[in-house]
Amino acid sequence: MAEKTEASEVELVGGGTTRVVRVGETVRRAVRPWSDTVGQLLDHLNRAGVAGVPRRYGIDDSGREILDYLPGEVGNYPLSAEVRSEEALTSAARLLRRLHDASADLAHTLDRGWHAPPLEPVEVVCHGDFAPYNCVFDGRRTVGVIDFDYARPGPRRWDLGYALYRFAPLTDPANGDGFGSLAEQAHRTRLFLDSYGCTPAERLDAVRAVELRLQALVDLIRQSAADGDENFQRAIDEGHVDLYLRDIRHVERNRDYLLEAVSAT
Repeated sequence: MAEKTEASEVELVGGGTTRVVRVGETVRRAVRPWSDTVGQLLDHLNRAGVAGVPRRYGIDDSGREILDYLPGEVGNYPLSAEVRSEEALTSAARLLRRLHDASADLAHTLDRGWHAPPLEPVEVVCHGDFAPYNCVFDGRRTVGVIDFDYARPGPRRWDLGYALYRFAPLTDPANGDGFGSLAEQAHRTRLFLDSYGCTPAERLDAVRAVELRLQALVDLIRQSAADGDENFQRAIDEGHVDLYLRDIRHVERNRDYLLEAVSAT
């Protein structure tokens, strides 16, 4: 969806906390302390030939950064049937693999200026928020990824764990954004990891990372709210933390089942 704000600008809405507007074939967004470092990542990925990553073009007269507008539909909730398809899931996994592989050399040389410090062991530059709402879809195909604000060097499993949570999705049936039985969630989990090209050990690590990744998200929301961030306080008031905690318990209860599903030959 889009809401016009003035003749030359169209506000892009989707539930995020950063105001983004479209101007022609570009988007404009506020500059953050980490924007230049993220911009270096985008430059690196584009030089490496990774399709579906926005290019940056500097700063406009209003002091906002200028990035490519990626045509397509963003996977906002509630997810469409196309975004819930297996083709969307497998193409998202392959895109994430391309991002990771292309960023591996940069991860060890650009270790400052990110939104948060690097996570050990450093293997790649993680997107940090790889989910349908930050992916661009052409029908059932994932063709792009946006919003690298939470990018930082870290292990592949940091992104894989969160991607599994969002794409499988590994959600408690009591929560409204999930779909599919536990068996279907396990099947989609294995399908995502296979499409990414995980080794058997990486498949197990990714599943084990889901709970840790969600707990880190809960901790971030609580700490940011305590520091006075109104957006994160609103997330708590609207019940998002309670939802994530239910999902953590769901994954914990079914961890052995999921591990068996991804370890089967």
